[in-house]
This record gives sequence, structure tokens and C-alpha cells, in this order.
Amino acid sequence: MDRHDINTYNFDLPADLIAQHPHSPRDHSRLLVVDRKTGEFRDLIFRQIDELLGEQDVLVLNETRVMAARLEGIKPATGGRVEVLLLRPQGADWECLGKPAKRMRPGTVIEFGEGRMRGKVLADLDFAGGKLIRFEGYDDFFQTINELGRVPLPPYINRPPTEKDVEDYQTVYAREYGSAAAPTAGLHFTPELLNRIEQGGTEIVRLVLHVGLGTFRPVETADIRDHVMHKEFYELREEAAERLNEARRQGKRIVAVGTTTVRVLESTYKAGEGFVAGAGETGLYIYPGYSFAAVDALVTNFHLPKSSLLMLVSAFGGIELIREAYRHAIANKYRFFSYGDAMFII
Repeated sequence: MDRHDINTYNFDLPADLIAQHPHSPRDHSRLLVVDRKTGEFRDLIFRQIDELLGEQDVLVLNETRVMAARLEGIKPATGGRVEVLLLRPQGADWECLGKPAKRMRPGTVIEFGEGRMRGKVLADLDFAGGKLIRFEGYDDFFQTINELGRVPLPPYINRPPTEKDVEDYQTVYAREYGSAAAPTAGLHFTPELLNRIEQGGTEIVRLVLHVGLGTFRPVETADIRDHVMHKEFYELREEAAERLNEARRQGKRIVAVGTTTVRVLESTYKAGEGFVAGAGETGLYIYPGYSFAAVDALVTNFHLPKSSLLMLVSAFGGIELIREAYRHAIANKYRFFSYGDAMFII
């Protein structure tokens, strides 16, 4: 088994295991506990995760908030319809995915919401469908797009988004707008479960990574080392860094909720210094062979074949153990992807 071969991260998934709707309540999803030391699996319900956490744990959450990032527009010059997916800001402008990209050449003007907002394509970007767009004509940008845009459900959810998705595709602790996709490992938590976890003595620390193309862009290179991650904005505030460093000094277990949280923690941890507060962009690409310095346990969903997320999880849990965990999940009819079930890798 070649750890650098893209096919090592492929698997067959029955279509009926791709979750089309979330569990309700959120914490009634299933939880597969994967023990890296013993290789054992335990089948639980997610709300039981508080039984696996305690005073020696720090639970780290990504409190990014999903934008209504999918915008439908019209080119007034031709009447043609186009779609724009917001990815991340670049100064006053936005990196976006345009569809159909060929009809959105630089200079193209797009109207949204019958003229409530306009966009102008400034340039093509160096990834498929990438467009740099300047938006104008709005008072409050996020308020406007949340009124005009749609929840950016991933393409494997074979239905249009509903009003319910506006809430469902958002963690209960989401704070800061900026993501084009949800940090899905966090979708399983309820306020009551988080309160129970804290009452059990577990400390909760929060950070931000705005999910963009780096997280959900597929790996298409035969050798996974040739893949280049798209950078995403992160922020680790001073108080959070101090609390994480104190946890390290006390020998506590740092539990990351989601691969996005892992990438912030690993990006901000410096040997000899600990966690360093700051804001910036990370293009950290984690795949087997990577040596983890900041994370001791991971809560994560079941990811797409050949995705960088599956490679990160395989780096953390070990390729063969994660392959076996996925086989177990499929055999036991766990639900996969964004609205699916979860793993807790300890």
C-alpha cells in the first residue's frame, strides 16, 4: 500500500449511505469511537461523547459561520444566468467560483436580486472556475448576501436547500461569518450537550477557520504530494492561545472538533513556544507521514473518497486503521459526509 498513491484513499460507498438530511436532534447521530492504541471500535450515539471527556480534556471548536454563499445572478448585457459561490475576501474583492466559468470573462457585469447588488469580474484565478469579483451597491454585505443567497449545500446532497437548512447547516456555536461550507464535525453538538460537557469539567476553547476551497477542493493528482492546498483564513485569539498553552503545561488532552480545527492548531503551534496567537492564512496540507504536534484526539465526520480531509484523518489515525474504520462504518450503515455521522479518534 503506497501512502502517496491517490487510490489508497479511494473506497466504494453505497449511495443510500450519503446523508441527505441531518439527524434531529443533532446529537442523536451515531458516533464511532476509534482507539488508536488498541485498534478497537465502539458504536455509540453522539450525545454519549460527554462520557468520553472530562477534566483532563480541552475541546477546541471552530466557530466560523456559514455564509449564504451561493448567489444566482443575471448578466444584464445578455440576460444569461450565472451562479457565484463566494470563497474568501481579497481586500475589497472576493475570490469566487463561477458557473458557467466560460461565460464570466473579466469585465463581465452581473446583477443579483433584481439589481440590489452588482458584481464585476475583475480577473480569472489560478484554479478551475476561479474568479475575482468586486461587489457593489449594497449597504451591509453579509446582510445582503444572506437575503439574496442560498445555503451552499454540497453537490452530493441531491435536493435544493430549504429554510430548515439555514439553521441545520450551521453549528450552534457559529459566530463569525466567512465560510463557504460548514465545519461539519461541529454540527452534532447541541447547547445542552456542550453545557453537559463543560459541567463535566472539560474546558472549551474556540478559534476560527473560514472554510473555503482548501477544505473541499478534491485531490486530483496521482501522487498526493503534488496537490496544493488553497489557503484559508484563520484566527487564534490571545486568550485561546494562553488557555491551550496552560492545558499543555498541565498535560491535558487537546481534542479538536473537525479537520479545520486541526489545521489551525497545527499551524499555530511552534516548537519551543507553544501556541502562538494571530490571524492569517494557512495552506497547511496534512497527509500520512505528517508528525502531529498540537492535537491529541479528533472528532470528525466520514469524508469523501480521495479528499484531503480523508488524508488528514488517515495521517492522524493511521491509514489501515482508518480504512478498517470506514469498512466498519459502511457495514454497519453509518451515514456519510456533511449531514452524516461522526468518528471520535482517541
